[in-house]
Amino acid sequence: MTLVEILYPSCALFLDFDGTMVDIAPQPNAVEVPRHLIGVLHELKDCLQGAVAVISGRPIAQLDAFLQPLQLAVAGVHGAERRDAHGELHLLNTHPLDQVEAAARSLSFAHAGLLVENKRGSIALHYRQRPDLEELCLATMQAAVDTSPGLALMRGKMVVEAKPGGASKGRAIEDFLQEAPFAGRTPVFIGDDVTDEVGFSTVQGLGGIGVKVGEGPSVAWRRIADPATLRRELEAAVAARPTRNQ
Repeated sequence: MTLVEILYPSCALFLDFDGTMVDIAPQPNAVEVPRHLIGVLHELKDCLQGAVAVISGRPIAQLDAFLQPLQLAVAGVHGAERRDAHGELHLLNTHPLDQVEAAARSLSFAHAGLLVENKRGSIALHYRQRPDLEELCLATMQAAVDTSPGLALMRGKMVVEAKPGGASKGRAIEDFLQEAPFAGRTPVFIGDDVTDEVGFSTVQGLGGIGVKVGEGPSVAWRRIADPATLRRELEAAVAARPTRNQ
């Protein structure tokens, strides 16, 4: 089944950002967005009558900056913040992050190459440049989360993050599907990381399709080799757009 067959005639498309639409970079702020991708997303939004949303661990403000001038419906910080298709912002309750941030920054001061990212409602500790410190990063963050009520620890590609316990990409997708223009459509979620597995399970439990980008075990029913291949498939989907009366 091609992406064209998956998307039309009536899907709701949910897309992760890093490692999915764009290639992973050494640092979060070093991501490069191919300019043609923004045009493709704009066309897809039109093709699907607005039912396109970005579902990411990044804050909404960062995603808007990368995708400007395009502004899509979006869930940021793994669903802790969400902007619906009408521009209304929905925020989950956050929990104190002081102990987690103190532990993460103490570790980063002691070991060069670690990066601490403070988002709204979460703290991420990136160790892409120090993979040898993976277990230490995980143990340090877990210990801090264990003494911080309301938080949960999540692992990703070379990152460990403390986030609100109620936030997940799956929940964000479910919330979008209760609203126009997503309601009543077949959900499709495309992601690359272990943090996207809950999203795959969610859409497939609702009769939709999860698409895994890259290698690694996954519950997703379909797989795409890498972000470049996904971008080509999205372009092909735009080129094959159905007529309005389909």
